[in-house]
Amino acid sequence: MALVDTASPEPHAPPAPRPPAPPLQRPSGTGLPEQPRPTTTQPNPAMTLIGSVQRAMRLLESVAEHQCGAPAKQLARETGLALPTAYHLLRTLVYEGYLRRDKGLFFLGEAAERLASSGAAQKRRSTVTDTLAQWRDSIGVPVYYARYRDGEIEIMCVSDSPGTPAVQEWADFRETAHAHAIGQCLLSQLDETDRRDHLDRHPVQSITPYTVRDDRTLLRRLERTRRMEPVVERQEYALGTVCAAVPITVGATVATMAISLPARQADRLLPAARQLQGEIGSKLGSIAISISM
Repeated sequence: MALVDTASPEPHAPPAPRPPAPPLQRPSGTGLPEQPRPTTTQPNPAMTLIGSVQRAMRLLESVAEHQCGAPAKQLARETGLALPTAYHLLRTLVYEGYLRRDKGLFFLGEAAERLASSGAAQKRRSTVTDTLAQWRDSIGVPVYYARYRDGEIEIMCVSDSPGTPAVQEWADFRETAHAHAIGQCLLSQLDETDRRDHLDRHPVQSITPYTVRDDRTLLRRLERTRRMEPVVERQEYALGTVCAAVPITVGATVATMAISLPARQADRLLPAARQLQGEIGSKLGSIAISISM
């Protein structure tokens, strides 16, 4: 993503004619045909429910309320289940890993904890996605969130719309960090050793007439980048597109939020980047955990 400054169908036989449908009866006093009534019986939603699954879920919920564990008799009483039924379901849940039993007490098992962990991760992703969508609408630009992790650039989330489309990834973002605002912003947050390591693995190459020409020029540019200043790129990754990226500092996390605009709107780029930076500052506390995970 641009990211930083610097025929007819073949004929076929007609279908066999169908017998004429009986005429619709019109209710007296109206000129509208009566709506046909369904001839099939709709199933009762309750008939499709699996009682044993419902009872097992109630047991899981009850166990989750007891951090120090609970015995089968207490769980049966709390869920309104007969003790033999509760024992049978508890044994099954233990076997499947959703519960574990220790000294007669039942606790949540690893399988249930994995579900909870996945739910928490999904919630964090939703927080970032919703926040980017708000900024996209308030600033009127596509917004990108990216991180530098394990030696590579990762585009974590992109929020755009039909009226404000994101830059198309026509050259691998991971290999062209030198050519887009996101990459340059992330590289500017690394120390010299990590920068050179990245460039050794992903050498500088010109992908547009405006792309930086060599490692030395890029490194000098990165060294001159002022801390917390937006990084701007004009048509270095994609012709006709300008981009800006704002560095984000959350502990040891190396991250950035970025925006892009058509080159004909280049005069909006810096004001929009400043607006984004202000939005990040006001919301960073509420999204910091989601960004750092």
